Amino acid sequence: MAATTSSIFAATVLILFAVTSAAANWDEEAPTSELIHVSGKVLCQDCQKSYKDWISGERPIKGSTVSLTCMDDRKRVHHYDSDLTDERGEYEMVVSKYVNGKRLNEKQCWVRLVSSPDSDCNVLTDFAGGKSGVRLSQPTSAYRGTTKYDVGSFYYTHPRCERPEIGESDDKSGDDQEYYRYPETKY
Repeated sequence: MAATTSSIFAATVLILFAVTSAAANWDEEAPTSELIHVSGKVLCQDCQKSYKDWISGERPIKGSTVSLTCMDDRKRVHHYDSDLTDERGEYEMVVSKYVNGKRLNEKQCWVRLVSSPDSDCNVLTDFAGGKSGVRLSQPTSAYRGTTKYDVGSFYYTHPRCERPEIGESDDKSGDDQEYYRYPETKY
């Protein structure tokens, strides 16, 4: 009986040792101090103003939603986060570089606009990539396990400034004539 009790005790000690070792290895693989900071601004740009007012007349949008989506190597969503902008139109998301024990690949993370609470300025624009998304590529700074990305400013515009898709028609007869074409700009 004493031999059985001591073998059960020894087995329990071995199991506890294995669990403790696994937990210690988990912490080494996934340090919690490694972080990704993503920041930027969301602004309203009104096309109805004169050029001088338009170019300098942006205003911040409070409460706009911006998202961060990170994919894994198999093109599946590995991490999703979102943030609301403050009264200055600024947002900042802080994410651990390790999610569920797996390291995020920052090069496969995208930041994009999601929604605007401002009814006068709620049309997504792709000026600076807000509509299609901006990939995290060049960190602004990296120090002691923390990598910062400032993705710049994203813009919404007024509903009257929305550009129609080429090929849309007011004619209900089914003609595909182009009724509105913007000149192409060469840079």
